[in-house]
Amino acid sequence: MASSKAAEIPVNGSAGSMNYGVRRTRLIAGVSVADNPLIAAVIEYAQRLSEPYLFNHAMRSWLFAEAIGRIKGIDYDHEVVAVGTILHDIGLTASVSGPNRFEVNGADAALSFIKGEGLSDRRAQLIWDLVALNSTPSLALHKEPEVAVGTMGIGLDYGGFGVEALPAGDVERIVSAFPRLRMKQRFTETCCRLVTAKPETSHDNFLRDFGERFVPGYKAVSTVDLLINAPFDE
Repeated sequence: MASSKAAEIPVNGSAGSMNYGVRRTRLIAGVSVADNPLIAAVIEYAQRLSEPYLFNHAMRSWLFAEAIGRIKGIDYDHEVVAVGTILHDIGLTASVSGPNRFEVNGADAALSFIKGEGLSDRRAQLIWDLVALNSTPSLALHKEPEVAVGTMGIGLDYGGFGVEALPAGDVERIVSAFPRLRMKQRFTETCCRLVTAKPETSHDNFLRDFGERFVPGYKAVSTVDLLINAPFDE
């Protein structure tokens, strides 16, 4: 039986001693990933905020992204993909709130966390974009390589998109290291709670699908109604 706890991740370094000039790597579930104090701090932050199933989803997404990126021969910033992918769902946690859709709240929180840690404005923007756009692959997959690769990993873990590109043994190793912990049920419950609490943030993202299927009385705002009811004659 899978443990109800998130996987234990050994970390190297601390958030107080960032060193971006050193390109270290380590193996997690057989996948070679970037390893530095910032990434260690991001992992700790995500684990602190997230329920175990959600943290494991974030870690699997990161590992899948790295595996896919290498198989496809894509050149990208591994640190940006690590930070953005690991933090991509913090907007679904109880500790991150705001007036916007959860992806934007999460992207803003991610930027707040890494502020002052030496990332250029460009790299910080890529992290924001990856978090904010991860649930909109029709846009994200056409963005910069970092946004696209992170989204590929997230999509693979969410819906199995592109899983055929990876050897079955690699997928099994990642899932074994970070068990799904009833993710289908738990993720559905999380989304339904958010739809119920803040329906106004669910009309233009995938939360709408959860609301329409599972939340009694939910009715999304129609973009057709917005057009027809606009205060113009034609």
